[in-house]
Amino acid sequence: MKQFTTMIAALALMAPLAHAADDTAVAIAMVDKGVAFLQKNGKEALIKEVNAKNPEFVRPDTYLTVRALDGTQLAHPTNPKLVGKNAVVLPDADGKLFRKEIIDRAAKEGKGWVDYRYNNPQTGVIEKKSTYFMKSGDVILEAGIYKGK
Repeated sequence: MKQFTTMIAALALMAPLAHAADDTAVAIAMVDKGVAFLQKNGKEALIKEVNAKNPEFVRPDTYLTVRALDGTQLAHPTNPKLVGKNAVVLPDADGKLFRKEIIDRAAKEGKGWVDYRYNNPQTGVIEKKSTYFMKSGDVILEAGIYKGK
């Protein structure tokens, strides 16, 4: 019985890690789907679909955004007020210029992850967030996941 209890405790500790891995896979898949759509249909078509909240690019756990290399938000399905704006100089809750980091790293590395703290629109609370980004041509595609407080 003790082994069974130990095994259950170990599984309970690993469950959040498995969930986090699933979330990261979802974000990567969302960006990959956006890149494939972009390559097939072009930048303007992708921007239109993302801004129209096409269910292919908006899920309950993540959504795709499109940013120009200068930082101008080209598409954002959950906050249309950001479209056409450049918010590179606006920090996260801790003062981190995460948008600038995404742009700089996209230029140097092509893709990666950036961590920061941001308001979760579903909970209305500042939470940890990780955004996966990939540069494709003259845009950066991004999909973020919230990780709780």
